[in-house]
Amino acid sequence: MRNCQTESLDHSACDFYCQALKILHQAGIPVLIGGTHAFAQYTGIQRNTKDLDLFARPSDVSRILEVFAAAGYETEMAVSHWLAKAHCQNDFVDIIFNSAHGRLPVDDSWFDHAIEEQMFGIPVKICAPEEIIWSKAYVMARDRFDGADIAHLILTYGDRLDWQRLVTQFGEHWRVLLSHLVLFGLIYPGQRSRIPTWVIQRLSQQLAQESHQPDTGEKLCQGTLLSPLQYRIDIEQWGYEDARLTPRGSLTPADVGEWMDHLQQEKGILSSPLPG
Repeated sequence: MRNCQTESLDHSACDFYCQALKILHQAGIPVLIGGTHAFAQYTGIQRNTKDLDLFARPSDVSRILEVFAAAGYETEMAVSHWLAKAHCQNDFVDIIFNSAHGRLPVDDSWFDHAIEEQMFGIPVKICAPEEIIWSKAYVMARDRFDGADIAHLILTYGDRLDWQRLVTQFGEHWRVLLSHLVLFGLIYPGQRSRIPTWVIQRLSQQLAQESHQPDTGEKLCQGTLLSPLQYRIDIEQWGYEDARLTPRGSLTPADVGEWMDHLQQEKGILSSPLPG
């Protein structure tokens, strides 16, 4: 395990993140370091970043925003089911408490398996690599695909991963994990042993068993768990059920609409019409 990396940050960002962590530490609010900073711990890959990803239990988010606001930061609940923010000029903190598709809420297990470290001389906890893989595995959009990050994590940390826990975490979505493991074997043909044989065998057996089952004809699209935009046509024009929505998932149509509005404001990527 490397010491918490901060070399790629400029002074203003370091000052902001240091102060933000101190505020939360003094308030006794538990958070986990994720994103670029956690990724660097396990892979050694440094990236310039203007944000700090903090993972928190949903029940702690309101209090986090309150203490940041009391410290003079601008705060907002960016998307009510998974993302809040605290700003200081050009630097900001993302407070993440779920996934965008609503299936990966931060709970006690995230903290139970976190790695203890120090950042800016402050005791912190880093998201476990299994949680990083779990959350990144579903990011398969046109404008962002986190598969390379997962491949690098397996390459550099695969011999220390809790593979049983990782397989269990994916549950019924084991195909998402298997897809990344198959790609890893293509990307690094000389390092395929980083993935235990039993993992590939178990998931491959599940795939073989399901391939012999007849189609149900059910019009369900789970592609929205991977990309909120590329499967809009399935939901809006082709009559498929959106797997993010209750009772299948945990989101309401209002939640999905709020997330779409946030994407449009952040990136302006919803301006083009649907194909078809």
